[in-house]
Amino acid sequence: MSKLRGYLSSLRENFKLTRKVHRWVGLEMLGIFVAVTALIAVPVGLIFNWLTGLLIGLPVGLLAMTFWFSRRAMNAAYSQIEGQAGAAVAVIQQMRGNWSITPAVAVTKNSDIVSRVVGRPGVVLVGEGPAQRVTHLLANERKKTARWLPEVPIYEIQVGTDADQLSVAKVQRELNRLPRALRPAEVNDVRRRLDALSAKDSPVPIPKGPLPKGGKIPKSMRG
Repeated sequence: MSKLRGYLSSLRENFKLTRKVHRWVGLEMLGIFVAVTALIAVPVGLIFNWLTGLLIGLPVGLLAMTFWFSRRAMNAAYSQIEGQAGAAVAVIQQMRGNWSITPAVAVTKNSDIVSRVVGRPGVVLVGEGPAQRVTHLLANERKKTARWLPEVPIYEIQVGTDADQLSVAKVQRELNRLPRALRPAEVNDVRRRLDALSAKDSPVPIPKGPLPKGGKIPKSMRG
């Protein structure tokens, strides 16, 4: 019972967050439920019987409505953190898979950030901030990383609101599209070597989390 209450509470919070961005999400969900249920139930009911049509149509309609809400909730969560320092870190930290992120391996007084991600593709340097500033920051971090790992692929991703930068919503997809170059054991080795590199440098504090007060990224965002 306590798990059910926790689930309903989380669902209610996510719905409130989503409705702040998508005002008519409740009506959208209802419309999709009715439309999909009818689309399935009517043909099945005419061919067989209406009870069978409803038994098939209602679950499909519910599934379609749930999927729509998950997409809307994801979009709302991204829009809440878009442009804030550490937004990309918040997304990557909740991704499933063999990903390891070290936030803010480089940071400026303007809150421009470079975070380091290690995964099957190799090393991914994720810069957050205006392109004219973060490009130089990424280049410096790439040189330092390449000295320690000359044989490992290194990628750069810029996250921000400039024309040539990725939005927060596209970070997960971009990481998952990178080619897999390392085996799981090699990923662990690269991670240990970079941990040693980080230990030599003075720790850099990451700005406080970008998530809005009272809100959180729904599970549907996790890849």
